[in-house]
Amino acid sequence: MIHIQNLTFRYKKQEALFTDLSFQQGNGSIVGLLGKNGAGKSTLLQLISGLLRPQTGKLSINGFKPFDRLPDFLADIYMVSEEFSFPSITIGVYIKATSPLYPKFDSQKMKNLLEEFELDPKKNLNSLSHGQRKKFLIAFALSTNCSLLILDEPTNGLDIPSKSLFRKILVGSVTEEQLVLISTHQVKDIETIIDKIVVLDQGKIVYNETVFDISKQWQFKTVASLSGMETPIYQEKCLGGHRIIVPTNSIEETEIDIELLFNAIIHKVTLKSESHAV
Repeated sequence: MIHIQNLTFRYKKQEALFTDLSFQQGNGSIVGLLGKNGAGKSTLLQLISGLLRPQTGKLSINGFKPFDRLPDFLADIYMVSEEFSFPSITIGVYIKATSPLYPKFDSQKMKNLLEEFELDPKKNLNSLSHGQRKKFLIAFALSTNCSLLILDEPTNGLDIPSKSLFRKILVGSVTEEQLVLISTHQVKDIETIIDKIVVLDQGKIVYNETVFDISKQWQFKTVASLSGMETPIYQEKCLGGHRIIVPTNSIEETEIDIELLFNAIIHKVTLKSESHAV
């Protein structure tokens, strides 16, 4: 459970990145955290994981204040950073040394995931490619069974088959007791697995909707021409015509185009919902 209320954070000698930021999210979801460069995504993840401390406001993760870095807090949260490094040891030794830090670690799941990712436990971590090390880190994170998993750009460095396998493994591994928070620019890599979209812009959460609610409200289409149809709420030119967002109807339901939705949000298009408007 993430509970953020009226949070303010600034780096030294800089203007506040977050002012009066509030956000809540319970377990049982895979949430996509989206935003432009400089929007504050990485900073927010570091605040949630206890690597940074807010100046004011309330920040509670699973009932703990993250920056206190208490053992029980650290044992139930795992963050896969975009940048990472390993000691010069084998996969097997790393697992043996590190897994005891996580009481819910599942050794059999770890073994299965290594097999699916085609990773040899006898291999030295620093002899692996960047993509292979990223796959190992993802496999280890999922095997911890922590209630909060934070994945920062998890598909960077993965080839196309590995991205597909990542999606399959993530959906098959996560339980209703867990919350997965994915921050990424590669929206196409996650659009089929997330069930909530949160957009951060200029230090504020400007959009917070479930995929189910978005599908009920909007259709995402590619059309050859805009003539003869009601003006879309948002449109972009593309090869062969236009990508558009229009109100949904009872006849047809379309897949969500997260990239198009994100662009509409950043361009300040009003997307109303039953609960609130952006």
